[in-house]
Amino acid sequence: MSVVLTVGDRQVREDELYPLMVEYQLLPHLAREILLDQAIAHIQLTPEEQQQNLALFYQQTQITNEEQRQAWLKQSGMTLEQLETSILRTARLEKFKHQTWDDQLEGYFLNSKDKLDQVIYSLIRSRDSGIVQELYFRIQEGEGDFSALARQYSEGPEAQNGGLIGPVELNVPHPQIVQLLKSTPAGKLCLPIAVGEWWILLRLEKYISSQLDDNIRQRLRNDLFQTWLSQQIQTKIQFALPSIPKASQIDPDLVTAQE
Repeated sequence: MSVVLTVGDRQVREDELYPLMVEYQLLPHLAREILLDQAIAHIQLTPEEQQQNLALFYQQTQITNEEQRQAWLKQSGMTLEQLETSILRTARLEKFKHQTWDDQLEGYFLNSKDKLDQVIYSLIRSRDSGIVQELYFRIQEGEGDFSALARQYSEGPEAQNGGLIGPVELNVPHPQIVQLLKSTPAGKLCLPIAVGEWWILLRLEKYISSQLDDNIRQRLRNDLFQTWLSQQIQTKIQFALPSIPKASQIDPDLVTAQE
């Protein structure tokens, strides 16, 4: 068998590839890529799309001359034809995503909007309910600044920022905190509440409503793609387990010798 890969002083032969792929758990990745090849088999790129995607790749990798390209090919273990096929395969996959899910994005966005909206809020947390109650009244009466008190009393990492957190999406904070942030006007100090082991003092600074822009569209498109791909992997991939000889097939002399 010929050597197909050299890593340091290790040479890997053709017949070693499959055992190594099993050992390093690479078979699932290979199966995933085969699934994707089947899915995009019908997707074609126009000559203009091909040129645009090749040019974009070389721009992103900062390959500007033939010497740099040959060095990249050598390092990657690919021929030029294999490289360009790989680049265009990625472009075909993106085109497949657009064709398959773009007409679902608006509905999916409306169903996901609550999680995509962002908030900026101020937080003080302490395990001592008495401290939080006292700080609440001090802030309410104008006897203390939220940021300064957070730096002094808050027991979480937010203390370094004067209690300020965000912007973060609404799926990030604790559900109890999310409910308060969604129901409280910006600038209003919430009553102290218990959240797990903490007593919390909270103030919404800004609510940022998400918009269906290009970045959100790409994110939702990828979410739908990943959901589809997970379903495909579960239903269409089967790994053949190594055959194990039956008891009747085992040489009794070999067993005796091993004992």
